[in-house]
Amino acid sequence: MQPLLQHPQFAGSWRMLVAMLLSGTIGLFVVESGQDTATVVFYRCLLGGAALLAYLSWQRGWQKLSAQQSGYLLAGGFALVANWFCLFGAYKLSSISIATLVYHTQPFFLLLLTAFGTKQWPPAAKWGWLALAFVGVAGTTGLGQDQHNPLLWQGVGLAAVAACLYAVATLTTRKLTGVAPAQIAGLQMVLGVLLMLPLEKTSLLLMPALSVGALVTLGLVHTGLMYNLMYSAFQRLPVTSIAFLSFVYPLLTVLIDFWYYDLTLSWSQYGGMALIVLALIAHQRNWLVRPRHH
Repeated sequence: MQPLLQHPQFAGSWRMLVAMLLSGTIGLFVVESGQDTATVVFYRCLLGGAALLAYLSWQRGWQKLSAQQSGYLLAGGFALVANWFCLFGAYKLSSISIATLVYHTQPFFLLLLTAFGTKQWPPAAKWGWLALAFVGVAGTTGLGQDQHNPLLWQGVGLAAVAACLYAVATLTTRKLTGVAPAQIAGLQMVLGVLLMLPLEKTSLLLMPALSVGALVTLGLVHTGLMYNLMYSAFQRLPVTSIAFLSFVYPLLTVLIDFWYYDLTLSWSQYGGMALIVLALIAHQRNWLVRPRHH
């Protein structure tokens, strides 16, 4: 039997697992920073971009981009930063776990955008799972039962918009084959800094130590380190392994909400979250509903 450390997928698996564990704690650090969304996004871009570009320079991985590549990078960067802006806002309006699970409908937005762009329509079963996922999204709002958080549906809506934007960022980034991941992400962070400059933000000097620590962690660990681990894992693992390990992210956010924030959900919200997870598993494992033949 081949030792675990020598397994061909081990190098990618541990990187992906660590990246997903880090992803699952992003919402906690965003909320605990106590800062507005523009401030959080700005410092994540500033610190994360600096770390990524410093790493790229150390690796001597800079590449000259064509005009077309630059266009894809800019489009992807705008979508990525806007996606963070929407997702971080969703955390505060709903909850970390609900926003994250709704955000994980992104494979279906990717499916929709790809289908409309290429005119290659997926099997009917895929559309069925898509419909089930959006029924689940509706269920996570509590269907009007949550009187303590009337802004919950707005958080769910923002998370869905974030998922769509992330799908756009994924499609454009896939066009940048052969370009170092740190260069793609690092330059997109630079774009994020420029986009956030006109908005009102809080200076690090005026924040309590806890807020500064949360933002520095988001920038250096959840952006600089995590992006390098995640992109490196993508290059080593098959799609099925990436899809399976990706479920660590939303499951950890649910546990954090239950243990750290004492989250209480209605039965319709439990049901909605379960439908999203079922639809995602079915989509990623290509479950097809086949009629019986007699």
